Amino acid sequence: MVSDRIPSPDGSADPSHRQLPSLDDAISELEAANEAADIERFDAAFRLVGGLLGPAGARESAAVGPRLAALLPAAPPFERAHLAMMVGACVERGADPVACADQVLAGLREALTGALLMIERWKETGGGELPDPEADNPGEAHARIADPDDPDGWPAHRAVIGWWTLHLWRMASFAVYTHAAVRTSARVSGVTDVLVELIERYGDEQHDLKGLLYLMKTLDDEPLLVLDRPSGTGYLVRLDGLTDNFQLHTLLAELLIGGGHLPGTRPDPEVVALSRTEEVDGRRRVTALGAFNLLAPDGSWIWNEGTPSDIPVVDGVRTLVLDPQPYERSWSAGRFIPQVPGDLRLERVLAPSEAAELLSRTAPAHPFEQAFR
Repeated sequence: MVSDRIPSPDGSADPSHRQLPSLDDAISELEAANEAADIERFDAAFRLVGGLLGPAGARESAAVGPRLAALLPAAPPFERAHLAMMVGACVERGADPVACADQVLAGLREALTGALLMIERWKETGGGELPDPEADNPGEAHARIADPDDPDGWPAHRAVIGWWTLHLWRMASFAVYTHAAVRTSARVSGVTDVLVELIERYGDEQHDLKGLLYLMKTLDDEPLLVLDRPSGTGYLVRLDGLTDNFQLHTLLAELLIGGGHLPGTRPDPEVVALSRTEEVDGRRRVTALGAFNLLAPDGSWIWNEGTPSDIPVVDGVRTLVLDPQPYERSWSAGRFIPQVPGDLRLERVLAPSEAAELLSRTAPAHPFEQAFR
């Protein structure tokens, strides 16, 4: 959690001590320093806010989240990323995620752009292992990638800041993206598409962005057409907060097999609960069992390791075909993003003629060997 990373006060300072200002007063000082563009004053106020925010209560933290978010655009670059972490902590404690999200996600976009520039410039200047943001000197990296013909050195500066702060922006962005209202707003505005494209360009370099990417691709309140080939039946269901296809697989089995629509073995209730809202107990492993082979209408496989967003949209609705399993599958029950509850609801059972017509447009499953190519 982001809130676990917020520092406590330095030394023996105690936020309850009457000589220390309140968190509200400290943020007012931070706002004034930010407005005056006084870096030394900002740094002092920033450290004070960090020390007071750590032990602050949920109500107090929630109240100041949007104020901290409003400071992000003009804050000094490295402090800005740590300030974003404070915003993320406030969101985890109840701050309005929508009011905090825009500036956090704008910062993530800037950091990703800088990190991609770092990778590009690193390759152009000799390649080799990229610097470790936790251990290496950003000044040395800047000196290596700077263009001697560029008088202001801004591209190199931007690259170094992005590379050294991306992990902080990732955590802050994760905190806001766990909320469906933020996911919906960012998707409608096109922000998510831009961020996903940047993350997919970034690939699997040093910073681990897989969890954030899955969270960005989470489907909320979205219809899904499910066609079961063996029985010739069809179902319109609605996805809500589903982050991975293991989760989708389990909830489909519960809905269709557990609901008496298809033959098979109903999932264990504990497996279903873990796919919806329950937390995984790390001391024991709960095993989920597969029930279907998930396919796109063109016969290509939809892998459990992917996300429901992998399911293609056909005639305006995501369409999934179910076939018998070619082999037995099992996995550890749970949700890839445990902070997000998920559910799957049945909206209607298709008429037999409608299901038959839709199934007639689908292709047989690709051969097992071809699926792995």
